[in-house]
Amino acid sequence: MQRGIVAASAAAALLALSSCAGDGVALEDQSRSLTVWVDDDRQEPVTRAVEQFTADTGVEVEIVLRNYEEIRNDFISQVPTGEGPDITVGANDWLGELALNGVISPIEPGEMTEEMEPVSLEAFTYEGQIWAVPYAIENLALIRNTEMTDVTPETWDEAVEVGEELDADYPILLQMDTEGDPYNMYPMQTSFGAEVFERTEDGSYEPQMAMGGEPGAEFAEWLQTQGEAGVLDTTVTFDIAQEAFANGESPYLISGPWALPEVEHLDVAVEPIPRPGDQEAVPFVGAQGFYISSQTESPLLATELVTDYLASHEAQVSMFEAGGRTPALLSAAEVAAEDPRMDGFAQVGAEGLPMPGIPEMAIVFDYWGVAHAQIVDGRSQDPAVTWEQTVDTIQSQLDD
Repeated sequence: MQRGIVAASAAAALLALSSCAGDGVALEDQSRSLTVWVDDDRQEPVTRAVEQFTADTGVEVEIVLRNYEEIRNDFISQVPTGEGPDITVGANDWLGELALNGVISPIEPGEMTEEMEPVSLEAFTYEGQIWAVPYAIENLALIRNTEMTDVTPETWDEAVEVGEELDADYPILLQMDTEGDPYNMYPMQTSFGAEVFERTEDGSYEPQMAMGGEPGAEFAEWLQTQGEAGVLDTTVTFDIAQEAFANGESPYLISGPWALPEVEHLDVAVEPIPRPGDQEAVPFVGAQGFYISSQTESPLLATELVTDYLASHEAQVSMFEAGGRTPALLSAAEVAAEDPRMDGFAQVGAEGLPMPGIPEMAIVFDYWGVAHAQIVDGRSQDPAVTWEQTVDTIQSQLDD
């Protein structure tokens, strides 16, 4: 997958960038204050890290609680006016849009890059630079109800067979909706070799569609067969899938760590996703991190806060305990892995593909899931043609 090349080059770039940051903090006006935007899940652990930063440096930090769904758009609109924060929490799939709008600065995290999960660094890499300090990664995996079956399926067909032998209401649960769900369907798609974008020699995404041709046609035909069999169903939304699994209506659920709180009453194992195609079913890996505003008046202080405090072992363990996502910091991830379920997610995620952060991803999502839904629902007379037309439409939009 060439992911190691990206991580190594990114780490080297960051080490070079940070070589002048250490002593420079002392030269910056310590009387200045910083503002950090967080959401409810991160507020408490970020507050603890900030309190230590203030105690050590004397720099006051205002923590502003924001609705997570509004942070990206508000950050883009407010930073150019000087009203935005110095630092904000955010996801890696915001990266392309934030960079394109010029509202973030590359990060200088220094030697701690060697202590991060490589895929978390890749997720925040764009045009050869890293733009956020990661604190968590998340991905899909197979959640198995060990009380219903001891079979860890390697293939999708094997999972379906187990579910049918158990006479389960759902042989295997994979959420969709009436407009599809590309994120949750992506491991199935990759098992046919139909990655969303082409990648450069160093593994970075480029805006050239890669999910067409024979691999895409095979995936589309598989979608049709699973829809006809009733295994995939666009009416099985997140809530329905979650509730059905929690009620013991299926031995298998493909989901992420966000599903665990609702199944605490079950004995479950977290394992690799069974593949419907000939290749491994590789999920997207999303990352959460802290971006620094391009308009901050205290870039060195902001960098010190995110790299030395928000990326510390204590802070990342605290954020894991608050949010239930695998820490990006390897030492903190070891703490999370004491829970075998989290260890299962981490092992699957270590082989995953970073969620694309390039700006063109938004265009892809406009069409991608709709094609899934059309095929699964039986509204496509020829799934391979429907799929190829979708790919062509997306590429024409990217080329405009």
